[in-house]
Amino acid sequence: MHSRFLFLPVALYATACTPTQDANEALEKALQALVDSVASAPAVPGAVLYAYSPSIGLEWSGASGVSQVETGALLTPDQTLRNASNTKTYVAASVLRLWEMGRLDLDDPVREYLGDEQVAMLGGDGYDMDAITVRHLLAHASGMIDHGSAPEYFGAVTADPTHRWTRDEQLAGAVEWGDPLGPAGVAYSYSDTGYILLGQVIERVTGEPLGPAVRELLGFDALGLDATWWEIMEPVPATAGPRAHQYIGGVDVNGWDASLDSYGGGGLVTSSRDLAAFWYALFDGRVFEREVTLDTMLTTPLPPEETPYRLGVFVRDLDGLIAYEHSGFWGTRAVYVPELDLVVAGGVTEQSRGREVFMMTDRAVAFVAGATKGGSSDSGS
Repeated sequence: MHSRFLFLPVALYATACTPTQDANEALEKALQALVDSVASAPAVPGAVLYAYSPSIGLEWSGASGVSQVETGALLTPDQTLRNASNTKTYVAASVLRLWEMGRLDLDDPVREYLGDEQVAMLGGDGYDMDAITVRHLLAHASGMIDHGSAPEYFGAVTADPTHRWTRDEQLAGAVEWGDPLGPAGVAYSYSDTGYILLGQVIERVTGEPLGPAVRELLGFDALGLDATWWEIMEPVPATAGPRAHQYIGGVDVNGWDASLDSYGGGGLVTSSRDLAAFWYALFDGRVFEREVTLDTMLTTPLPPEETPYRLGVFVRDLDGLIAYEHSGFWGTRAVYVPELDLVVAGGVTEQSRGREVFMMTDRAVAFVAGATKGGSSDSGS
């Protein structure tokens, strides 16, 4: 466990706070009831959830609902989902790995990693390509618009969901659909465009496609992430569970080409267990070689201190508990709570009901907090 996040020594924490067997069974029942309640909500075909806290002896996964509306096949905990922006944490961690290896500097101008045409295109739209750094992109502080949220982009995707997008097409869209939001380093504004540039940074430095590069930099195999892969760029692992069908407004989008969200802003497919395992490993000191790298990832990059984003990670206050988290467009989320030695990850299969995954994961944290403090784990379920 990373030392800065220990509120109690793990052994002492486990002795003081480990629920009884009966309490753990009640907690697991409450978690399953929670997932069932989400999947029974209107327009939510299915939900998955994974919770892991070794300090209290908790490792639990559950699912409810169906994997495919058309067939009625039941959803199982091992099924995989497109994770969309949860991918950004992996991308940020990969850039930070390159930094701790001395292969790039976080304050390098990003133009050093772009092609001349890309620099000219973005510079011609008013972006100061000498001022925007790798760190600015990591922190969503580059002043770049978010092509992914542009109505024109969603319209183009829905008009031809099988189109194979390129990174340059998405950059061209960012130039066409909006102007710079302001100078770099001044304000936070979430941007998929910035993260597809970071995807190119990784490719330029490593000389590999993004998927294999991230896999190697973060050590997926050593971490046991056997149900995680980058669509298009990697084959599906033989050990991965089947992909659940995901929907937007009831429309099955499994056949939509993954390139619409594949170059660094998104791209990964994982199980909820693998998503949680990566997040736990990140804070457990098994992704970075040096403690200072995680410290850098979690340092507030901009004034004011209320800025919610660090470098690839959001920080939240969950009823007095500091939580680090990220979510994704398709309805997935991972949350790590150091005080509870807890990670939860989950997803819903209907994008328009993505708020349900926030409710589900927040409530799961509250259940575990209640169980470790001797309270009821099933209140509010």
